[in-house]
Amino acid sequence: MGTRVTVTGGAGFLGQYVVEKFSAHGYDVFVPRHSDYDLTQEADVARMYDDGRPEIVIHLAAVVGGLGANVANPGKFLYDNVLMGLHLMEHARRRGVRKFVTIGTICEYPKITPLPFREADLWNGYPDEATAPYGIAKKTILVQGQVYRQQYGFDAIHLLPVNLYGPRDNFDPRTSHVVPAMIRKCVEAADRKRQQVVCWGDGTATREFLYVDDCAEAILLATERFSSPEPVNLGSGHEISMRRLIDQIAEICRFEGEIVWDASMPNGQPRRCLDVTRAEACFGFRATTDFREGLARTIEWYRGTL
Repeated sequence: MGTRVTVTGGAGFLGQYVVEKFSAHGYDVFVPRHSDYDLTQEADVARMYDDGRPEIVIHLAAVVGGLGANVANPGKFLYDNVLMGLHLMEHARRRGVRKFVTIGTICEYPKITPLPFREADLWNGYPDEATAPYGIAKKTILVQGQVYRQQYGFDAIHLLPVNLYGPRDNFDPRTSHVVPAMIRKCVEAADRKRQQVVCWGDGTATREFLYVDDCAEAILLATERFSSPEPVNLGSGHEISMRRLIDQIAEICRFEGEIVWDASMPNGQPRRCLDVTRAEACFGFRATTDFREGLARTIEWYRGTL
């Protein structure tokens, strides 16, 4: 009770849920705002630690976006994410922070990985080219935590959530991920009586999705119960194709027009489905939100913002 926790990116999509979850469990949470601290700048990182005085750091801040944003900004996604991780963890080590939790990405996995993705396969190939700069930046932070543990006894852990979705997601078509992007397209098409919706790729790619509040619960459990250099997958264990995903979203949105696939655009990684047994074994996490119910809540929330 009252343990000081700094949540970088705490004003973001996942961050809001993490802040609420930790606050509800009695933690004293500090959220550094991007307008006050540029975490790619070492001086701002040092000032942030002076102001927050954390005992625990949850590092969620990231330059992130969907497939289009990754393709358009590979240099920025690599540079900014590496710098934030390096500065934040080094200053945490110097100041005796008790625990440092890093949030990675499934983009760290090789493009071709046997299903389900197991943490042991993380280094068995190069990530998908479209999202590799972001994935490699996050893998760098994984290694930083591992070698800091080895050399300094620093308690850093690395969690690998799948694609998240839920209310309060980013629905900006320039930077949104696949679920909010598809929801927005279907809602607009249904409301404006359009005859078709166009999606990237050919629809064969598969993804796994985790409801955002479930992910926040996993981060809390890992923070309290887990200490190891090994990364841990966070997922639902449920794989779905892009075709099936858009069909479900269209049905809930009551869009009855045609789904058109633009095969000239990239699919991204062919398949994603995680082995989630380590999370349950190590800190007792299992996702509980039904996928269709989660989609319905997300669509209802988005419609309420219009």
